[in-house]
Amino acid sequence: MTLNRHITRLSASALIMLGFLSSTSAETVGNVDVDWLGNDIVVEAVSDPKVKGVTCHLAYFERGIIDRLQKGNWFEDPSNSSIACRQTGPIEIGDISRDDEGETVFSERRSVIFKTIQVKRIYDEANNTLIYISHARDVQNGSAKMSMSTVPLYIPGN
Repeated sequence: MTLNRHITRLSASALIMLGFLSSTSAETVGNVDVDWLGNDIVVEAVSDPKVKGVTCHLAYFERGIIDRLQKGNWFEDPSNSSIACRQTGPIEIGDISRDDEGETVFSERRSVIFKTIQVKRIYDEANNTLIYISHARDVQNGSAKMSMSTVPLYIPGN
């Protein structure tokens, strides 16, 4: 089998798997070119499907084709990400998980098979705050790279 045919089959498989992963969809709102190799920082807006009025902006590094050809490891992007979440409307909390593991709000593949970037929500009831954490999840190799953002649920006068 030629390399091009192999890449085409793996790419098609990856696209099919992507359709089954996301618990909510993300909208690309920015794309910053960082070098001449085609590497970019992608910025996506993700609305929390169970907490109306909260939007998270997730930024992550995406490797370009020239970089992939030059360095190999064709199907994988780095685990780095950053997140900022804010109240963008009246907050209405639905049926959310209240345990310390939190709940996945968004998940997107960062390699063909194993690695995903996830956004999890944890409810800090004692401080009336929603905590959002973006991190890489890998079947075999965990990563300490993460980013965190909080949304206070405090309403002045209440």
